[in-house]
Amino acid sequence: MPTLVGQIQKRGREYEENIRLDYLKKLNEFYNKWIGGYKEGPLLIIDVDINKFAEKEEDLGEIISKVDSQLFGLF
Repeated sequence: MPTLVGQIQKRGREYEENIRLDYLKKLNEFYNKWIGGYKEGPLLIIDVDINKFAEKEEDLGEIISKVDSQLFGLF
């Protein structure tokens, strides 16, 4: 939640400023429940608290490598 709220504040979009925290918390709970039961195919979870791909080129490269590995069986 702190990362999500920080990203919303960083973007500075007026229409996002009024999103209630209780709504975001509930949305996050529903998402975690859904993704926890996801079985439709391979799943790549990126921890944005650790991986700052929008700010660090090497983190973005790591994500691209993981996606390529899943798609093309490399590495």
